Amino acid sequence: MVAPGFVFGLVLPLLLRADASADVGFRFASYIDNYMVLQKEPAGAVIWGYGVSGATVTVTLCQDQETIMKKVTSVKAHSNSWMVVLDPVKPGGPYEVMAQQILGRKNFTLRIHDVLFGDVWLCSGQSNMQMTVSQIFNATSELSNTAAYQSVHILSVSLNQAQQELEDLAEVDLRWSKPTLENLGHGNFTYMSAVCWLFGRYLHDTLRYPVGLLSSSWAGTPIEAWSSGRSLKACGVPRQGSMPSDLETGPSEYSVLWNAMIHPLRNMTLKGVIWYQGESNVNFNRDLYNCTFPALVEDWRQTFHDGSQGQTERFFPFGFVQLSSYLSGATPNDGLPQIRWHQTADFGYVPNLRMPNTFMAVAMDLCDRNSPFGSTHPRDKQTVAYRLHLGARAVAYGAKLTFQGPLPQKIELLGDMGLLNLTYSQPIQVQRHNKIFEISCCSDHQCKWLPAPMDTFSAQTLALNVKSCRDSLAAVRYAWTAWPCEYKQCPLYHPTSALPVPPFTAFITNQIPGYRSKVAK
Repeated sequence: MVAPGFVFGLVLPLLLRADASADVGFRFASYIDNYMVLQKEPAGAVIWGYGVSGATVTVTLCQDQETIMKKVTSVKAHSNSWMVVLDPVKPGGPYEVMAQQILGRKNFTLRIHDVLFGDVWLCSGQSNMQMTVSQIFNATSELSNTAAYQSVHILSVSLNQAQQELEDLAEVDLRWSKPTLENLGHGNFTYMSAVCWLFGRYLHDTLRYPVGLLSSSWAGTPIEAWSSGRSLKACGVPRQGSMPSDLETGPSEYSVLWNAMIHPLRNMTLKGVIWYQGESNVNFNRDLYNCTFPALVEDWRQTFHDGSQGQTERFFPFGFVQLSSYLSGATPNDGLPQIRWHQTADFGYVPNLRMPNTFMAVAMDLCDRNSPFGSTHPRDKQTVAYRLHLGARAVAYGAKLTFQGPLPQKIELLGDMGLLNLTYSQPIQVQRHNKIFEISCCSDHQCKWLPAPMDTFSAQTLALNVKSCRDSLAAVRYAWTAWPCEYKQCPLYHPTSALPVPPFTAFITNQIPGYRSKVAK
């Protein structure tokens, strides 16, 4: 249901009633509309809405005036809602969906047209997900590049918050639409999400069938606002805290965006989710992010699986952007690296045991010190989306391709040579950089981090000079700083895919979980 007219400029937060379904008459749910994309086979798409208690509702799928299928249900008394699950449909279209309510002699009919079947992705997070195509590099060219993507349809959820879980969206900023110059570049931080759009565009280049993109994001918001009370409780998040005023631009109250902008979508059958958030947690519950983020992923998966009557996969693919670099005098130098590490549940890579079926786009080398929106908002969203889509192709679609940079597999201390030898999982392309590797040197229970210059390297190994540590060598870390390198100039990449080696930290004296590191003295 769309509010009359569009709201330009600042959208004031609204606190909404949880019970929005009373006396609403017969209608589809807010996001079921003309031009929508429904999830294709093998899943069944969910069609639902509101009606008069006790009435019979018949949902019909038609194409070229031919009936493809019919589903019959009744309106539930306690919620005034009705729902059907369609049989799986192959990708394509357009189709018409008709819903007919019958109660006694009263008969009401609803229709939506130009409905496509394809893959549906939800995009969420804070300002870097909310940035529009008009704000990125080569905006004019990108805004005009829509002709080949008329089967990539987009929807943008309005900015709203609620104290309880809503059953349906209160508002939609951008109804399901074909992409145009106007709706892709509507304004700064409004709609449509550039990362979301570009991700879908790259996917369409490979899939060659319809893609539906829903953007539900809000700038300056911590993960706690997007999390249910259940997942926050599971992580022992302290009762309502206060965000530092230098970061707070959006709502920070716990669960209010989950309640109003995510929970109402739970009945939709999804292919997957992409997520770009974390900046607002650099100085807010940072040490809990290695729990709150995996807990959010798990809770969203369970909720969407249940809400869609089991049609959304229980462990649907979930992709995210590891935070880029930005300049901030108020942020401690290790705040960003810690959040990057916690985004992976402290493994340094995904998928992993705590975050199965996930994928990550490393973005620390996509910095933008001259961004007119501040260095927190780098303008190269094309590379972000491209790296995300590689992960989606591998994890969500099973493609055999390189979708992440090389990872350290073995760490070996060659004490007699004063070298620390790193063996990587894939070939590496090396540019010398004498300060990006550091070692923890310990004496009398006190440790300090020292630079470890690169010494020699080969196709898959790299040796660090550790002679500066004359005491006990405890750990090594890579790119553990807010701004590890300039734009696309980090020292380690995969040679053909140009994917960067992600930041990592590892103890040297023990077996390292995840990296299967070994030590030889």
